[in-house]
Amino acid sequence: MNDRYITATQAVRLVENGNRVFVHGSAATPLPILQALLDRAGEIEDIELVMISTYGNIDWNKPVIKKSFYLNSLFVSANVREWVNSSSGDYVPVFLSEIPQLFEQNILPLDVAIVQVSPPDKHGYCTLGTSVDAALSAVRCAKKVIAQVNPLMPRVLGDGIIHASKFDAMVYQEMNLPEVSYADGCDQAKQDIGEKVAALVENGATLQLGIGAIPDAVLKHLSNHKDLGVHTEMFSDGIIPLIENGVITNEKKNVRRGLSVTSFVLGTRKLYDFVDDNASVAFMNVSFVNNSDIISRNPKVTAINSAIEIDLTGQVCADSIGSYQYSGIGGQMDFMRGAALSEGGKPIIALPSVTAKGASRIVPTLKPGAGVVTTRGHIHHVVTEYGSVNLYGKNMEQRARLLISISHPDHREALEEAYFKRFEKLYSTP
Repeated sequence: MNDRYITATQAVRLVENGNRVFVHGSAATPLPILQALLDRAGEIEDIELVMISTYGNIDWNKPVIKKSFYLNSLFVSANVREWVNSSSGDYVPVFLSEIPQLFEQNILPLDVAIVQVSPPDKHGYCTLGTSVDAALSAVRCAKKVIAQVNPLMPRVLGDGIIHASKFDAMVYQEMNLPEVSYADGCDQAKQDIGEKVAALVENGATLQLGIGAIPDAVLKHLSNHKDLGVHTEMFSDGIIPLIENGVITNEKKNVRRGLSVTSFVLGTRKLYDFVDDNASVAFMNVSFVNNSDIISRNPKVTAINSAIEIDLTGQVCADSIGSYQYSGIGGQMDFMRGAALSEGGKPIIALPSVTAKGASRIVPTLKPGAGVVTTRGHIHHVVTEYGSVNLYGKNMEQRARLLISISHPDHREALEEAYFKRFEKLYSTP
């Protein structure tokens, strides 16, 4: 064992009162070091944690922790959702593509970055593993860097290669990465949506896939396509068979031709083993991957994202339930705009027609306090299990009619009543 390694408890001594601390996210969440830091609650104070999306159990809900630590989240994941919506947390609305510049331009200057990395190679280089995203900029900009070195973290190629000399403290901790199987949540409605979205994907298209069961369902219906490419902020297990079977070749792309480009991955161990030392997958800084101008240079960019609700004019809420912060802006608008500017591109919002409780996701108006992630000026294709419509170039009334046509039958009467109330001017006698 390298004599440079110390314990997590020793490493977090680098964090001082008043520090802003970045914590690596997704499958790379460094839970042992984060927990060791939280264990210092009451001993240190005024610590601001900055995270994007984290996975695993974070034992934050204790008065002493909430008194010492404040969570300033750049995206909201399930394990910290209540923390973000409490008096000791908040959310920063920001495009995923622009998070690196928050660090680089000292808008959110970082005192400490805590990351999880693959072991040093024979030349002393580690990688940021499953999540390069904004972590690369955090490591470059932070005054101090603490690294959890995990032999189960894949060594990935691309931007996220860092020499061990960059780290002020190194903690050796072997641990399984969190695993997510989106296929587990794929009910019949999502399968139907996946089939309808796949029908919009043309041969030679460049794919961007959001998080969840719907993108995974789309991939299952692409086995007969040809020469697809991948330029996406993240991907999961679903692309593996398409690459292995020659459906995804990346040969029609203009940006990083021949390579599947991403900023992070999240899935099962099979995925993590697949990207390990895989020269066909490039993990890039999210400021590059999610740059709308760069995205648009690829042909037929097909951006597939989801939503919490959409109103009859095409406004998409994808990050909150009313004023309750549920997730974040993320990269949806980066890719919706990039796809719209791409030659033959298709920005797609795909969502089930109803919630798990049966409420319509197509609504007359968004809930009070809801955030608009994709504006009605950016909306194009909308898909539910009941059909696919294109709102681009349509006026308000036409949009409402189209959206009602793909709503759940149980809610169409109520939506039609809202439609007639809103557009009754069209039928009134002068």
